[in-house]
Amino acid sequence: MWWVNQVLSSFKRFLIGRPLKSAALGEQKLNILKALAILSSDALSSVAYGTEQILIVLATVSIIAYWYSIPIAVGVLFLLAALILSYRQIIYSYPHGGGAYIVSKENIGEKAGLIAGGSLLVDYILTVAVSVSAGTDAITSAFPTLHQHTVGIACVLVILITILNLRGLTESASILAYPVYLFVIALFVLIGVGLFKIMTGDVSATVQHAPIGAPVQGITLFLLLRAFASGCSALTGVEAISNAIPSFKDPAPRNAARTLILMGTLLALLFTGITFLAYYYGISPKHDETVVSQIAKETFGRNYLYFFVQGTTALILVLAANTGYSAFPLLAYALAKDKYMPRMFTIRGDRLGYSNGIVSLGVGSILLIIFSRGQTEHLIPLYAVGVFIPFTLSQTGMIIKWLREKPAGWVAKLSANLIGALITLAVLIIFFLTKFSQVWFVVIFLPIIVLAFKRINHHYEAVGEQLRIHPDQPALPIEGNVIIVPVAGITKVVENSINYAKSLTDQIFAVYVSFDREDEKRFEEKWQQWQPDVRLVTLQSHYRSVLIPLSKFIDTVEHKASENNYRVTVLIPQFITKKSWHNILHNQSSLLIRTYLIFKKKVIVSTLPFHFKK
Repeated sequence: MWWVNQVLSSFKRFLIGRPLKSAALGEQKLNILKALAILSSDALSSVAYGTEQILIVLATVSIIAYWYSIPIAVGVLFLLAALILSYRQIIYSYPHGGGAYIVSKENIGEKAGLIAGGSLLVDYILTVAVSVSAGTDAITSAFPTLHQHTVGIACVLVILITILNLRGLTESASILAYPVYLFVIALFVLIGVGLFKIMTGDVSATVQHAPIGAPVQGITLFLLLRAFASGCSALTGVEAISNAIPSFKDPAPRNAARTLILMGTLLALLFTGITFLAYYYGISPKHDETVVSQIAKETFGRNYLYFFVQGTTALILVLAANTGYSAFPLLAYALAKDKYMPRMFTIRGDRLGYSNGIVSLGVGSILLIIFSRGQTEHLIPLYAVGVFIPFTLSQTGMIIKWLREKPAGWVAKLSANLIGALITLAVLIIFFLTKFSQVWFVVIFLPIIVLAFKRINHHYEAVGEQLRIHPDQPALPIEGNVIIVPVAGITKVVENSINYAKSLTDQIFAVYVSFDREDEKRFEEKWQQWQPDVRLVTLQSHYRSVLIPLSKFIDTVEHKASENNYRVTVLIPQFITKKSWHNILHNQSSLLIRTYLIFKKKVIVSTLPFHFKK
């Protein structure tokens, strides 16, 4: 058996590396450049589809309505600024991480915090599933023969990203930084060349766009609000940095705040540039080609720069999943620390990351990909709602905090949060009104997950109460011990167990269960000659069951022993074979007895192993 453990240990080291000492935790912290790459990939990747979501809604009216994408983009940028200011304040106010969960829980109440935390946990699973599926679609579009393997490819990608994150924060950040920054460079080159061509008049004659302010028949306020809500999908991932403050190098709050500002600035510039170029080029959304692809083709033609933009876009759509891997384990840790999730989420793995959270996220994402067959487009509205619920709750929580504490400059802070809360609430309402058929699941799922959190918390509180020592309620003293040894014959294994029991107490019962009277008499005679000083109890089993008569006898002894403050210990003899496959050649009666008795409340069950040498 040892060689199996050795092989598994070697394979584990190969996948995730050698275990790190706890003292190396500081080395696993992120600097600003690495944090920007690993925590901003989701937000930055949303540039690839944020503008497109706006145009899809406006296309239902007419091409002339595309000019509305400019004021809508301004509205999105205004909301982005409010969110950045709000989460910057959250970072400094709650430097230990937790983001919307902590803010909502401390300022609004427990249920609000659990709703925010549950929404974000589900959203991070959706982040991974949607991002990887989108990247897989880009791969299968380039190689159509792989289309039938979409689910398999997506699952393999999730496994690879999971393994990469299990290797540690700094290692994954070092690898993932390159494609993220290549994507940023590619889009800046695209926007820069596009603006240069516009300023120099070097634009295709076929490019047409309606002038800003052109009247549009059939446009309504409701449709504009719907387009605005769809465009707000570009803001997913903004909250990740506030959840992951403990991952930053010291001073963590300041570095996290700077990273947030950098991310917001990059997101604003890229979103503005892509939206303007899409408007100026008169780009219309197509089912078989993205808006970014059309802009790149119009700007560069189908040359190497076009493929560079497309390649880095596909890559960051896959790597956007890494934001979930960075934030999910830390949020799960915060919930587990408050006893709302299993304690296993507070344990660091070999590489000092919260590996249980990383693995759970990977498994959840793979299951979602399999159930949706890799077609996760209908999950995007649910994905956005999962973000805007915590957005709204965190902004509201900060409003309550400023009204309660009234620190210096609290009016300006309150105003920023109030504006942000009103806008995010409006977006949330619009999502529910316009896409209820796709987001109704939230109404059912969130109460269920909150109930699950409460049940887990109730369990931990009950356990804590039962484990807590009360000086005014001393435990009853244990006056002695009665040991019951189930025996199946006269062997060295039994002899070893009887001798051990004798070293502890003289209150010993050897119990033998027989299936016929003749066997019972023969065994009693042999036992009297072998161990005359140890009391033998023989039990008759008419139905060839060892467990039932043994259990009844134990209950009888325990009842009498408890009257004198004695404890009952069942000492189970068990032999251990030299080779693991030998186990299938023997009855596992000792294991069955132990499994059966372990749930008896007032009985101690102990196993005494006897190791074979051959």
